[in-house]
Amino acid sequence: MRNMTLCILRKAIAQQQQWLEQDMRIRIAVNLSMLDVTDATFAKQVKNMLQGYPQVAQWMTLEVTESGFMHFPNIALNTLRALANLGFRISIDDYGTGYSSLSYLQQLPVHELKIDQSFVRQMLADKKSEAIVQSTIDLGHNLGMEVVAEGIESPAIRHRLRALGCDLGQGYAVARPMPANELEVLYNRQANPPESGGTP
Repeated sequence: MRNMTLCILRKAIAQQQQWLEQDMRIRIAVNLSMLDVTDATFAKQVKNMLQGYPQVAQWMTLEVTESGFMHFPNIALNTLRALANLGFRISIDDYGTGYSSLSYLQQLPVHELKIDQSFVRQMLADKKSEAIVQSTIDLGHNLGMEVVAEGIESPAIRHRLRALGCDLGQGYAVARPMPANELEVLYNRQANPPESGGTP
């Protein structure tokens, strides 16, 4: 798992550098495992990868689940702080499904909370799920974090999340997974929309 994470990070850093050179501001997020954040040498290995890429870290997000820092919290805390000091944004993935206490959330250098899709998908039909989504949005904002909703699979859910003040979202109603070259086409299309008034 550690070797896989390092391999993915190398590829992500190279891709991020390529996009920055093309003046494309697309943020890449990479998931970290419990083995990564509880490895005392991990942050140093990532730091070595960044040699020659001075601006890349600030355009990347590293995601860790709540359970990822529960077993060895002191090591995980030091690792995440070191990664944040390198310029990475830190995100708590699948928030609401783990067992972390608010005291850990207060200590961790977290920039972003991601609401688990199990709550997002049910929020229109289940008031309790919507209450959890709303509470998480409020909590994140009160702690100075951005909030991301996972599992947005309909325009209605997307609209409701906007009304609740959610900052960002991911899911099939936003875009499906795609290769980097297709994402570049989509990015350029949205950055340079066709002028109105012409023949479609």
